[in-house]
Amino acid sequence: MRRLSEGQDGREWGQPLYQPGRQQDGRLVRRPGTLGQERHRQQKQEQSVNARARAAALWAGICAVAVSGTFPAAAAERASASPPAGLKEAIEQTVADGFPGVVAYARHGERESRMAAGLADTASGERARPDQRFRIASNTKSFVSTVLLQLEGEGRLSLDDSVEKWLPGVVQGNGNAGRAITIRQLLNHTSGIYDPTTEPEFFAPYLERHEWGHVYTPREVIARAVRHKPLFAPGGGWSYSNTNYLLAGLVIEAVTRHSAPSEIHRRILAPLGLKDTSFPLTDPAIHGPHLHGYDLTGRDVTRFSPSYDWTAGAMISTVNDLARFHRALFTGKLLRPAQQRELLTTVQFPDAPAYGLGVQRMDVPCGSEPDTKPISAWETDGGGPGFTSVSFTTADSERQLVLAVNVYDLGADLKGEPPVPRSKGLMKAQMAALCD
Repeated sequence: MRRLSEGQDGREWGQPLYQPGRQQDGRLVRRPGTLGQERHRQQKQEQSVNARARAAALWAGICAVAVSGTFPAAAAERASASPPAGLKEAIEQTVADGFPGVVAYARHGERESRMAAGLADTASGERARPDQRFRIASNTKSFVSTVLLQLEGEGRLSLDDSVEKWLPGVVQGNGNAGRAITIRQLLNHTSGIYDPTTEPEFFAPYLERHEWGHVYTPREVIARAVRHKPLFAPGGGWSYSNTNYLLAGLVIEAVTRHSAPSEIHRRILAPLGLKDTSFPLTDPAIHGPHLHGYDLTGRDVTRFSPSYDWTAGAMISTVNDLARFHRALFTGKLLRPAQQRELLTTVQFPDAPAYGLGVQRMDVPCGSEPDTKPISAWETDGGGPGFTSVSFTTADSERQLVLAVNVYDLGADLKGEPPVPRSKGLMKAQMAALCD
């Protein structure tokens, strides 16, 4: 759903580089998901954390658990290893800073480690474990872009096809024209289409009336989007919009005549053995072992209909499954060479992130010294009610970090306030897992 990308310059979670959710002209713009590098719409003045977030520090002091054994998987398990130096301390700090629980996966070459700290459920006292599921929010987008790239590789569509070709009449009115927007522009967020999920009123059924099972259909969300004028002409700028990926999901269905979730399962989840990954449509519950998700007041918001997010961010997974998918994706196991190049071709706009097709390139700092070189990595992230997660794969695919925490305050985000507690834990975890 959102993309609350965290700065990689030493700032903390909850201290964004930009005014969350707003463009420079003041209009709200929904962010992709969580915690990577978001240089778009930078904010120069620090925001103070909501005082209620500090109450979460009551969970501080819970010890971290390092898991050296491996977990069952369809594919052959790789060698297990002790966590990278500093990673245990980083996730312990994240819990001490106010996150109830943290789960993490790290890989260096063939050596894998999994860790957890804190609580999965504050009511029962259940501890967090690295095999527990969580909502991955906008990490979903990389699954969707992969399916469309596979379809192009099979000759069934071109990313330069217009939206109108596959979805006639869906994007029109108020200056919106599907004939002028390509599938590629949906995937790299250069379409200019408005995102209605930036509006507090959109979430009133959930946050005000507590109708946690309320259902929005993808076409309903798209219809709300095209009631607004586009933010810019197609290809004329960059602005993150979940509407783009709802349209991308409909394109998958138009081309294949199958549901988008079934194509994701057939093409990605089943071949890779991602047995703990699912794509709920309207079910507000998370089934099986899972983290509970919370807002900044400590309210449990685990039960929340994913319907509005659909192919923009409805999936559920684990750190292990997400790591396996991204390792396959970034090592070229899922796409033909031409489509792999398209996946990793990033937009070129001033102040825009290096965003490709559902993935983003960034430089991860490896120290504070002036001569310390950063390491280049591919990143996806996601932030939605109760959950924040991030996945890094270094450009050489030798190292990975997937990390999830169980706080994301949607109401705070809609007000332009930090949706997570302040913490430098992520920055420290990145350096521990990805740097020498």
